[in-house]
Formats: sequence, structure tokens, C-alpha cells
Amino acid sequence: MPFDHEKLDVYRVSLEFLPIAERIVDSLPRGRSYLSDQLRRAALSVTLNIAEGAGKFSAADKAAFYARARASATECAGVIDAGLALGVVSETDAEISKERLHRLVQMLTKLILSCQSR
Repeated sequence: MPFDHEKLDVYRVSLEFLPIAERIVDSLPRGRSYLSDQLRRAALSVTLNIAEGAGKFSAADKAAFYARARASATECAGVIDAGLALGVVSETDAEISKERLHRLVQMLTKLILSCQSR
């Protein structure tokens, strides 16, 4: 029997982003651990906040966790932008990851609004 979060498409999309983020982290040069750590934490935070939100009973609690997941997704985009500006993230990796993150943010926004309208 699956957990509630495992039934959510947005959860599956967040899991698809994790290996993309990890690939970017693995490609970063030495001395950029601050970017690596930030991207790893933020990427995992998206997934974990979706899971935790799905486990809450009230719509307001769900929306709060989904909002945290959304904020972490935009944080990932910011880290990738910083890496791109510093020349340590490739255009291709940035494009692939930002497409996935954009989709995640859209899905989370709809989920948040749905919770708030209850």
C-alpha cells in the first residue's frame, strides 16, 4: 500500500530532479562545495517537504509544506543560475534542470492553491 505522497505526480517529478541535481554536483570543480551542499540540500528538501505535506491532515498544513517545497525548488534554480554565472554549470545542465524545476514549481503552485481553496 503506497503512502499518500507516493500517489502525487509532483512527488515523482521531484524524485526525477534528484539525479539531475546530483549530476550537476558531481560535475562541479573542487572548491565549489558551497554550491554542491546548497544544491543537494535544496533538491532533497523539495522531495521531503512534499512527502511531509502529504502526510498532514489539514489543508493549511499541507499548503505550508508544499510552499516550503516550492521555495526549495526556486532555491535550486538560484544555485544553478549562480553556477552558470560562475562558469561551473554548463548551459545544457542548466537548461535541463531549470525545465524540470519550472515544472515542479508550476505543479506545486497548483497544489498550494488547491489546498488554500478548501
